[in-house]
Amino acid sequence: MVELPRTAGGGPVVDLRSDTVTRPTPAMRAAMAAAEVGDDVFGDDPTVVALEAEVAALFGHEAALFAPSGTMTNQIALQLVVPRGGELLTGGDGHVVTYELGGAAVLGGISTRTWPAVGAELDVARIAEMIRPKGFPSLPTSAIAVEQTHNLGGGGVVSVDALRGLRAAADEAGIAVHCDGARIWHAHVADGVPLDEYGSLFDTLSVCLSKGLGAPVGSLVVGSAERIAQARVVRKRMGGGMRQVGILAAAGLHAVRHHITRLAEDHARAHRLAVALEPLGVVDPAAVRTNLVPLDLTKAALDAPALAAAAAEQGVLMAAMLPRRARLVTHLDVDDAALDRAIEVLTGLLRAR
Repeated sequence: MVELPRTAGGGPVVDLRSDTVTRPTPAMRAAMAAAEVGDDVFGDDPTVVALEAEVAALFGHEAALFAPSGTMTNQIALQLVVPRGGELLTGGDGHVVTYELGGAAVLGGISTRTWPAVGAELDVARIAEMIRPKGFPSLPTSAIAVEQTHNLGGGGVVSVDALRGLRAAADEAGIAVHCDGARIWHAHVADGVPLDEYGSLFDTLSVCLSKGLGAPVGSLVVGSAERIAQARVVRKRMGGGMRQVGILAAAGLHAVRHHITRLAEDHARAHRLAVALEPLGVVDPAAVRTNLVPLDLTKAALDAPALAAAAAEQGVLMAAMLPRRARLVTHLDVDDAALDRAIEVLTGLLRAR
């Protein structure tokens, strides 16, 4: 475990806000320091080229493109599958319409229509009925976007059967499917679905290296060689062209090669956390499939901001997602001792109020 910050009283801070707060491991730092680099805008940074080829192969696609963030890779991908003025279907609680500040509309001129928020529990028949065909009096649908795993769905995993059904519906309608796969690695570990099987179900994917896998920066767009060539132009237009970025790509390569299977440890700790908090009526352990532990504070004395503030005073950091909904996230920098401390603090606060 990486040495964590200390509280004013000298105790360790247990940061459960997100799996984006991890610090590079010593081995990852060594890989970054030794990285061979070039100029990625010219396409000749060898470490970036290696990362892109390796990730594309993992998902069974022809090519991939490295970019600074998952928001950027999502927005690049949406512009690849939805023409300007076209329509995207997605979930009402999806990251692309909730946490990306209207990027689809502002950057891509994309019109978005959503199905009701259901997290990872997709109703394929309902979504299929929403698809508007070409020639329809209203704007025809160009693509569908889904999230794997689902953030506001508590880290829920969309079943591969549902994704196959969605793919079949999209193929029948002649439209594309995009995956916001920021945490698709977690779905792969949780359900055992091969990454290339997931890849076969999507025209484009956005996959993140700094959520769960522990890299400091970076995501990739994955797709066909033709689409990724176009993606390189869109990335440049969005200000995402970088130079000697192999230093960061080396961290991503290390993460992909060494940190995927260990996600099972994060899942186990998340489940243990949920079991410990279950008697307080704020979480159902059966719903905790990956590394996200959603807390339903509807019946609790403390709302989410109040609980987060009280926990922070004792060195445990968490995210207040909604007024009565909080989130705890296990990750590379949370070991058993840190988890025990979090359980002690949160149990005390929720019992005392």
